[in-house]
Amino acid sequence: MSEDEQTRTARVVVADDQTVVREGIVMLLGLLPGIEVVGAAGDGDEAVKLVAELAPDVVLMDLRMPRCDGVEATRRIRAEYPGTQVVVLTTFADDDSLFAALRAGARGYLTKDAGGDEIARAVTSVLSGDAGLSPGIQRRLLERLSESEPPPTAPDEPPDGLTAREQEVLVLIAEGLSNAEIARRLHVSVATVKTHINNLFAKAGIKDRAQAVRYAYAKGLARPPVR
Repeated sequence: MSEDEQTRTARVVVADDQTVVREGIVMLLGLLPGIEVVGAAGDGDEAVKLVAELAPDVVLMDLRMPRCDGVEATRRIRAEYPGTQVVVLTTFADDDSLFAALRAGARGYLTKDAGGDEIARAVTSVLSGDAGLSPGIQRRLLERLSESEPPPTAPDEPPDGLTAREQEVLVLIAEGLSNAEIARRLHVSVATVKTHINNLFAKAGIKDRAQAVRYAYAKGLARPPVR
């Protein structure tokens, strides 16, 4: 991440239908450096409207809301305002809501018992292009993928024209490493890692890291974790 990315203030909208919870999150975020809360919404429709008006960097999105729930609001925001990232913040860490939110385009997923530092890390991660998933949620994601995918068969030749380095980066993504961790593992810059990721996503038709993990398993480039 560049120095500008590290020092700039992230503009955040909070969406939660419970007034006490919403105001509590706003108050908590107001105490954190590098984060400015620019709006708060009581449902998904209002969240989409605030994104259109304010163009925030990130929306912290509750899933269970009336009229328009967080999954549908996330889908609309990512389709209409791709410059805004979504981090789901919910009481329910069940698999169904997790996968629905990720399929809708959420880049992060935290439960409401997350502390301020954990929320701040998730916001920073999604702005830098990484997935803002708590360790427990990321583990459940990998476990769910391992249950749904058949054992991989090693490919005879690189799939979709991926280079050896692009395959290497993809395998490390499947292991759950962030861009910075991949850069350290491969002894290259974060910018170089991002270039490889952009290239392999384009070649494979991948939109996000969750799809990348599934692709790596399906193509036999990585093996699901053994529990």
